[in-house]
Order: sequence, then structure tokens, then C-alpha cells
Amino acid sequence: MVHHLDTARPRRIGRKWATSIGLAAALGFLGAPFAEAARTVMKDGRVFTGRQAPITSVIENPATASAAKTIVLIDDGLRRIYVPQVQIQEVNMLDAGDPVETFEIPQQITENGSRVAAVGSIFNITPFDEFGRRVISMETNLGPQRVIQGITEVTSDWTKLECVDAENMHFIWDMRIATNSIPREMLGRILEKHIDPKNLDQRLKIVRLYMQSERFKDAESELAAIIKDFASLPANQKQVFEQTRVRLRQAGARRILEEIETRKKAGQNRFSYSLLEEFPAENVAGETLQAVRGLVKEYQQIDERGKTALRRFDEVMSQIKDSALRARLAEARDEIKAELGINTLDRMAAFMQFEADAEMPAEEKIALAVSGWLGGSDFAVRNLPTALSMFDVRGLIRTYLAETSRRNGDAPLLELLASMRKQEGFTPELTARLLSLLKPPLPLPEPSKKVVGLYELQVDDLANQVPIDYLVQLPREYDPHRRYPTIVTLHAAGTSPAKQIDWWAGPATDEGIRFGQADRHGYIVIAPAWAAEQQTSCNYSEQEHGAVLYALRDALRRFSIDTDRIFITGHSMGGDAAWDIALAHPDLWAGYIGMTPIADKTISLYQDNAKYVPMYLVFGEMDGAVWVKDATNLDHYLTRGTNTTVVQFKGRGHEHFSDELLRLFDWMGRQKRDFTPKNFTCRSLRLWDGSFWWVETHDPPERALVDPDTWPHKVSGAIHTTAKVNFVNGIDVVTAAASATVWLTPELIDFKRPCEVTIKNKRIKKPSAYIEPDSAVMLEDARTRSDRQHPFWAKVESAK
Repeated sequence: MVHHLDTARPRRIGRKWATSIGLAAALGFLGAPFAEAARTVMKDGRVFTGRQAPITSVIENPATASAAKTIVLIDDGLRRIYVPQVQIQEVNMLDAGDPVETFEIPQQITENGSRVAAVGSIFNITPFDEFGRRVISMETNLGPQRVIQGITEVTSDWTKLECVDAENMHFIWDMRIATNSIPREMLGRILEKHIDPKNLDQRLKIVRLYMQSERFKDAESELAAIIKDFASLPANQKQVFEQTRVRLRQAGARRILEEIETRKKAGQNRFSYSLLEEFPAENVAGETLQAVRGLVKEYQQIDERGKTALRRFDEVMSQIKDSALRARLAEARDEIKAELGINTLDRMAAFMQFEADAEMPAEEKIALAVSGWLGGSDFAVRNLPTALSMFDVRGLIRTYLAETSRRNGDAPLLELLASMRKQEGFTPELTARLLSLLKPPLPLPEPSKKVVGLYELQVDDLANQVPIDYLVQLPREYDPHRRYPTIVTLHAAGTSPAKQIDWWAGPATDEGIRFGQADRHGYIVIAPAWAAEQQTSCNYSEQEHGAVLYALRDALRRFSIDTDRIFITGHSMGGDAAWDIALAHPDLWAGYIGMTPIADKTISLYQDNAKYVPMYLVFGEMDGAVWVKDATNLDHYLTRGTNTTVVQFKGRGHEHFSDELLRLFDWMGRQKRDFTPKNFTCRSLRLWDGSFWWVETHDPPERALVDPDTWPHKVSGAIHTTAKVNFVNGIDVVTAAASATVWLTPELIDFKRPCEVTIKNKRIKKPSAYIEPDSAVMLEDARTRSDRQHPFWAKVESAK
């Protein structure tokens, strides 16, 4: 019996238990009352296809009778997907349609042997050979072993692997992998090895498999080979095949167009344009070519508008007779010339609207250009001194945000504030607008010489006085004037931040270029060195939280990150830490992705915070007792209808599951953080977990705190913090902590109306009923929290 002995991650489970659990997972779904294949549409727009059944628990046999089945299990052959019933929008039963092509590959499979119940650490996997075989080297209860696997079944979506009866290794093991994870050249060789090349039906079966896999180019190539190899085909059949080739070419062209749109959405406009220039035109549908021509025209018009804007700016500026004024405008003009592009062109809209107005003075037109550039076209003004003042204020703000002082009362900060207050129109509204369009205030270090877009950085952990190393990988065509979704990823035991970068962004080629999904979708990837070198489990400590959060905040000051679309992720031990950090700080994340994590210590105690963090968790069916250990938490999330997706791969163990990458990016593309929830209740159990969105608590009671270092810890309670915006433009906060600070924005309250704030049922006294926005508060918040996208405009503090 193969048993999981994961040296990279101690499980603290016995062999007998792991074996029984593995068998239960393998046998629990036989005879289950699944519906016929259905198309399940989620409320976020995702679509799952497969047999489905309602259940009450992730470890329940679907055949079990129950009164309340609030979880839906979807089986797509490769994996089991668990989602809350309330997150489903609709379910459509699928008609029979065309049969799914399935290739059965003959192998000498073990029929009498020990059933694999748990899969240990995998050391190496060889590539498939042309017979569909590969060797897995992994840890077992018998020590390291080599297991030969053979492909026995291939469908468009998944491929089944079983153990080959060889080398005295007699195991029964049904593993599923995504068919698209097999290199297409090798898949073709495997299929061709097991068919009769002179059998037309078998050759066409390969074409249909490629079509169902949406490998249209491969299907077209195979069909072309069939037409050539079967020269004696009747003319009408050849005509049908040729028509099918045309349709395949058209489908392939539509796929290229979809890829162009994906790259355009990711901000990779030069790459998109290059694909448009090389777009195939032969036998492509007219509507597709029309869409291509439309995109080409759009890019050309944008380019022409940019050139026109710069030319007209120079022409209008030359009309200003005051040479000193022209000299002062030179810096702004040089910046606009250097940085005007597809992501900033809209800032010149007000200038372009009036640049041909013969009645408007040149000074007013230039004011529209400069102020629009700084604050956006809808914030443009005609007064040139005001526009120049805005330029000066922005420079002071950039200097303020780059200041490393730890306290807002330090002299350099006070001096900068005093200088800003002397400027015309220095208001909270202007400050917020300038912050939102400001480039990251800290300069970048030299990038890696080996990998394009890779940066190696270090930041001080202010709490523990320990420097934190972290890596950042930028996508191609990174532009600091564009906000990028971002992945913060935590490594497993025995691996490194560099491996996490490789998993999300793809390994670098010899030329130092990555072609992975993070690059394709335009994501920044941050990988902090969050754990000690020999660490084998998450400690749930302040230092670990600090390593992640300080690295993120430093990155926010250096890179253009969309703070509403930051995802925290991790593999194995890193998945544990990411899970804990996601629930402890739910206000920071657009979502959490855990690959084979274990819920330990505080994770179970933070279940109530899970409703605020979309989650996607991935497991292997044969990963020891992890599934059972996590079941209580997974059931809690799923039965309560939170935005949670749980995936279990069939016959798989403790892996990285790159098969799921495309679905993960699809899911992330649909998630966005709510920065200003109007009503929330969260729990905290540690000193460093007391801030939630716009409420920051202080001095929690000792009896409610836990110390992860002395676990197991008797939990006598927790610090519950409830905050809500009431219907009369007021704020109510109740917390077990001794005091709290309430941070306010125009999204929460109307500063032009009276506002009453109560904390711990006590009204906070103010000189008037109005709360005044304060640019100083805003700037200090943006400097310390590093979120220029959502600065707080004012704060109210309760007495300690």
C-alpha cells in the first residue's frame, strides 16, 4: 500500500487513517445519484460542465439522504468541483449532441494489486514517451519508489493514467490529468501510435478530438493530411473535408482574435498590434476580418491622436509670449511628451476639445492640458497659475510619499505639508485626484540581468527589525500609468519565491522571457521570502504576517498595482499562511487561492471573516487526510453561501496543480475588492489583526488574545468588531478593544452633511456636527498604507 510520507510537509496522521480515508474517497462516489451532464452557470459568469449532485458535506456520499443539501458537487471527469447552491445562477441539462471522442490506449495495467490510497511527495516526473508512458519517482511508506504510469484513456478534457504492471510494482491507481497539459506534439504521436493510419474513421476520430479540445490548428493539419493520404476519396467527401478545413481555419482565426483581445485587455498593446499585422486572411470569415480591421483602425487613431495632441501642445505653447512662463512650462511639456500614450491619452481630452478655439487664449488652453494631465480631463481648469500650482503640489506629494520617516510629526513631513498649504487650491479633492493618477513614488532598482521584468528587492520589517527579501515579476509592456492586478504568492516548504514566480508567470527562456499565464493576462506577481529556510510548517506568527504585508506595501510604493485586485495565494505550507493572512486581513484582498492547504490554529477561529474574501481551494483526492482535516471549514464556507470554489483532482496527491491555472485566471478576472463595505462584523484574536477596512482597533483585552507560539491555546473569546453606516449619514462602531479609529471617505459619508460617529456606544464629541476632510490625513494615510487608489479623507478617534 502506497502511503503519503511528505517530507516537505509533516502531516501528523497515522498510516492506517490515511489508508482508510483514501479508500473512502475512492469508493464514496460509486452509485451516487448524479444528474445527467449539465451546464452550471455561476452568478459570477463561470460555467461548469459535468454531472452534478446536491450534498451536505464535502466528505459525504451524494447518495446519503439529507434534509438540507446546500452544496452542489459537479464532476467533470477530471475533478470534483464544490460550490454553494446560492452561488449558482442557472443549470441547463445538456442534450446528447455529438458524442465525446474517447481514445482507449492499451497498456499492461495491474489488475490485482494494492490500491493506492495516498500519494507521497513527487520527486520527478519524466516526459511521456510515444507509448503514453512516464515514470513518477515519489516517496512511499517503503521509501522512494519509481512508478510507471500509462495513458489508458484520452478525452478532449482529461486523460486517465493507470499503473503499468512492471518492475514488481503492482499498484491500482486511477489518476486524471488535463489533456491540454500534454504537449500537443507528444499527444499526436501517442494517438497516432495506437491507430491504423490507413483507417479513415480512426484518422477522423483524431480530428474530432482536436476539434472538441479546441485545437483547431492541429485539427486542420490532420484533416489536410487525411485529404493527401486518401487521394481516392469521392469528390463529394473531399469537398466536405475542404469545407471543414475552412471552418477550422475560421475557428482558429477567431481564437487568435480572442487572444488579441486578451492581450489588449492586459495592456499589451504593442504585442496586440503585432498580432493584428500578422493576422491570417485566407479563408477567414468576413466578420472576423472586419473586427480585425476595426482594431487596427482603433490603434492607428489612438496613435494619430497622440501625435496630434503633442504637436498642437507645442504650437499653442509657442503662442505664449512670456518667455519665463514658457520656461516654467517646459518641465510639464517634457513629461507629457515622454509619457503620453494609450493609458494617458484621455487626460488630454479637454485640451483637444478646445485647442482649435480661436477665442480662447493660449494660456487657458495650456492650463487645460497641464491640469488635465495631472488630475484627469474632468478635473481640468483654464487658469494657468492654478494648473502650475497643481504641478508643484504633485511634486511635493511625490516627495512626501517617498519620505521614510516613521511618524507623521517628523520635521521633513511637516515642512512638506507647510509648503503644500501655501499652494493655490490645495484641497482634499485635488489631493485625492493627484494621488489617483500619480506614478509610484519610489524608484525601481536595477532589474535582473537574466530575466526580463524581474526585480529582487528588500524591505525592513519595522516590527521585527528583520530585512525581508522579495521578488517581483512584471508583465510585458508594464506601464506605471496603468493599474495592474497582482498576485502575492507564498512558497511551500523546501521551495523558494523564485519557484512561485515560475508557477504563475512561467519559467524564463534562455533569452530571459516568460510566457506564462500571469504575463499573458497582465498580472504582477510578488513572491516574498516569508518563511525561514528550514521551516516545515506555518507558525501563524506576527513575523510571517509582517514579511507578507511589508513586502506588499513596499511593492505598492514602487509598482502600479490595482489595490482592488490583489490576490493572496500559496502552495502547501504557503497556502496555510495565505489562508490565515486572508482571513485575518480580509480588507486587503480581492480573493484567496490555496493549493493543498491545511486549516490549522487560527484559521478555524476566523471562519466568520470568510464571507468577505472570495476563495478558491484546490486539493488532490489522495493527499493523505488533508481533505478530512479541512472539511469542517470547507463545509462552513459552502453551506453559508460564501463565494467559495473547492476543487478536488481525481487520483492526485500533494501537487502544484498547474492544470488549474487557466480556470484560476478566469476566476480572478471576475473578482474585485469592496473597499468600503457599509456593514461588517469581523473577529480578531491577535494583536496584529485588529484593522478592518475603515476601522482600526487598539488595545484589545488580553483574555481574548491567543499566542500561536504556545498553541494549543484555550480560546476564552475573541474580539468582535462590528461597524456600519446608518441611514442618517452616521457611523456606529462596537468593539471589545479599548479604543478605535474610524477612517472616512466620500464613499462612506457625505462630508457636506452633519455626521455623528459613535464608538463603543459613545458619541465622539466634535466642535461641530460636520467632519472636515483633511489633506494631511489623506497624505499620511497614502504614505503609510501605500494605497493611493483609496486614501482616507478624515479620521475620528475614540479616547483610550
